[in-house]
Amino acid sequence: MSGERPGRDAYRRWLAIPTRWHDNDAYGHVNNVVYYAYFDTVVNEHLINAAGLDIAEDPVVGLVVETTCRYHRPLSFPDVVDAGLRVERLGTSSVTYAIGLFRAGDDEAAASGRFVHVWVDRATQRPVPVPARIRAALEALR
Repeated sequence: MSGERPGRDAYRRWLAIPTRWHDNDAYGHVNNVVYYAYFDTVVNEHLINAAGLDIAEDPVVGLVVETTCRYHRPLSFPDVVDAGLRVERLGTSSVTYAIGLFRAGDDEAAASGRFVHVWVDRATQRPVPVPARIRAALEALR
C-alpha cells in the first residue's frame, strides 16, 4: 500500500459498484486487475449517461492509452465501492481522468489512479477532436 490517499472531496461524480464474490483472489481481497474494471466502469457510465455515448454505433470511440493505480488499502467482497471521478486534463483529442475507489463510508481512498482516453474515428482509428457533447459532459467533471 502506498502514497497519500485522496479524500472524497477530490472527485466530482460518484458511482456505487458492488463487489462480487469472484472479484476476490486467493488472499481474500479484490484482485488488483479488478480495480481497472472499476475504473473502466465509472468512466464509461459517465460517458454513456451524461454524454449520450453509444458505445456500439458512435462514429468516435475513446481508446485507453494509459492507466495507473496506487493501492492504499485492500477492498474485498462484500464491500460496496464508491468510485469517484473527475477530469484532470482535457485536451483536443484526449482526456485524463482521476479516479478514486473508496469502501462505502470511508473518507480516504482505498485506491487512486488515472485513466487516459484518446478519441479516435471508429473506422480509421486516427485521433479526432473530442465531440462537443462529450466535451460538455467532461467539462462538468473539472
